[in-house]
Amino acid sequence: MEKIKVQDSVGAILIHDMTQIIPGVIKGPRFRKGHIIREEDIPVLLSMGKEHIYVWDQKPGLIHENEAAERLANAVSGSGLILDEPKEGKITLTAAHDGLLYSSEDGILALNTLEGVILSTLHNHYPVKKGDKVAGTRVVPLMIDEKIIIEAEETAKTFKTPILEVRPLKPFRVGITITGSEVFHGRIQDKFGPVLRSKVENWGSMVIEQTYASDDVSLIQASIRDQLAKGAEMLLVSGGMSVDPDDVTPTAIKELGAELITYGAPVLPGAMFLLAYMGEIPIMGLPGCVMYAKTTAFDLIAPRLLAGERLTRHDIVKLGSGGLCLDCPVCTYPHCSFGK
Repeated sequence: MEKIKVQDSVGAILIHDMTQIIPGVIKGPRFRKGHIIREEDIPVLLSMGKEHIYVWDQKPGLIHENEAAERLANAVSGSGLILDEPKEGKITLTAAHDGLLYSSEDGILALNTLEGVILSTLHNHYPVKKGDKVAGTRVVPLMIDEKIIIEAEETAKTFKTPILEVRPLKPFRVGITITGSEVFHGRIQDKFGPVLRSKVENWGSMVIEQTYASDDVSLIQASIRDQLAKGAEMLLVSGGMSVDPDDVTPTAIKELGAELITYGAPVLPGAMFLLAYMGEIPIMGLPGCVMYAKTTAFDLIAPRLLAGERLTRHDIVKLGSGGLCLDCPVCTYPHCSFGK
């Protein structure tokens, strides 16, 4: 800390907030900690009764918190992010568009283990809207050794993908098959189709066809083949997913020649979820809970497929931690613990 005359302070860095009081007009911080004094600030400081001020005694090799935070933010940022201006040594990162936040837990941990470095983010695979705050960077001291920031920048480069990015959901052509003899024969009204159509459209995709099939393997398979022939890029098959003998949806999908990734997911609701692939085209078998529960395994998995991921069984198994929905009276997802 150094005491200098106000007239000699241009370029110096304040180490504390400075309050300005004008009766009936203002009482509050006029200059914030970390402010770099400019020529035009001198008359203001003198009018505040400041003949001398205390500033940081900058030493070679140290950089200001604003520069450090900005360099950290640039080091961790991939596509789909907007960085705001530094304020009090902090940079806020916001989503440039709707999508899913991809955040590397290993990368975040690696950076935060560096002395004085802070990176705080939302959870991995968090659904965001344009303008949402997704992360913040800053450093603890007002001035930090540049070697630490260089190490942070080099650490970020060791990861194959950016530590933070927002991936947009791609618009898919989606085919829907509603199974169940009771719906197929018109004994009850279809409640599944409107729910699935609403979710698909909310994610920015379109339903190219919705068909009905009784609890018959050949009919379900015929519907899937027809939708594939019409250019479907994602297939949703609803109902018939339990272990009852007449629930044949999993059998129909498996015997179609699809690559089965998982039949079952450690998510409640959604335990009987199925994921398979016909080449590059994902097929999801959806249990009945998707029809009546606000958020299920389907809501955790489908957006990741729309973001371009090809999921493995390991990806599904990892959903067990945070995979319990608390059935809140009013669903606040994603602002809750589900899927985290």
